[in-house]
Amino acid sequence: MAKAYEFELGRAAYVVVVEMCRVKKGETVLITIDSAMDFKIAEEIAKVAQAVGGKVMVAWHTTPSGYGAVAESYLPKTLNACIPESDVWIELNDQWLLYNSAWDKAMSNGKTRYLFLGGMAVERIVRCIARLDIDLQDKFQDKVVELTKKAKKMRITTTAGTDVSFDNADRPVTNELRADTPGAHFLVGQIGWAPLEKSINGKIVFDGSFSGGGKADLGILAHPVELIVKEGIVVEINGKGEATAIKNWLEGLNDPGMYKLAHVCYGFNPGAVLTGLCTEDERVWGSTEWGLGHQGPMFKGALKEPACSHADGICLNSTVWADDKMITENGKVVHPELIEMAKAMGKG
Repeated sequence: MAKAYEFELGRAAYVVVVEMCRVKKGETVLITIDSAMDFKIAEEIAKVAQAVGGKVMVAWHTTPSGYGAVAESYLPKTLNACIPESDVWIELNDQWLLYNSAWDKAMSNGKTRYLFLGGMAVERIVRCIARLDIDLQDKFQDKVVELTKKAKKMRITTTAGTDVSFDNADRPVTNELRADTPGAHFLVGQIGWAPLEKSINGKIVFDGSFSGGGKADLGILAHPVELIVKEGIVVEINGKGEATAIKNWLEGLNDPGMYKLAHVCYGFNPGAVLTGLCTEDERVWGSTEWGLGHQGPMFKGALKEPACSHADGICLNSTVWADDKMITENGKVVHPELIEMAKAMGKG
């Protein structure tokens, strides 16, 4: 029986396999999906991957209790074994494999192209992939990357109270659109990098959502959560019930690395809306996002000791300065080299 968005999902699967991952004939394509997700999504992506000549395997497995390394004991060893052997790995898991030991191995093997679409239900994939103008999105994101790479000092503020400054180092600025080179790639519409960790100082206020997997998957926040940051480390967490839950969760992990800021990102997907799912929330237009804990190797940062997990928090309607030039103001694009493209993307 046909389901909602059948045609749009087919279009999204084509974009994922052909335009993003650029799967070639004979390549091994692994699609991982846990039991909490809609298997239809994996099925449609697998069909396209098979049609273009890929050697396809779908790994449908138990839903673990959290993200990354903390959940490895719930998963079969065979799953971890096949991940780094893949040419292309597309992750659809609700509870992410991202940042576990197999992910670390795959991201350092110089071969595996990984695309993270964790938790992306059909409606989200339609909004954030099927309906995008990929070429225009590519052009816009390239310009944002260029402006960010040039900046030496940056500052981010929000009306919710965020006011954090940091220095940029000579490190990659990831541009999440294609997944056609070895390493980690994520849903289109995010641009991220690791600032010079010890230079990060100030206040970060999450007023969108917070995601840490399992009990720390708080979704949309009813109350803001304030982090006081000194030299890249969270030294104080303030707020109401959500802040207490985050503090208790971090204390329970007993890992000092979880208090370290791993990366910062822009959100620039014109279809993304705040739903409580980190994968989409991180791309809400005009937001910024901070990651805590495990730092992926693609950032080439200074956090050499892997943390046991990872968490992400969203700051909505951000004002971002790159040196003395404003890129966004209260979530609206204001940089003269970006305004017309933003309007064409429906975000004028």
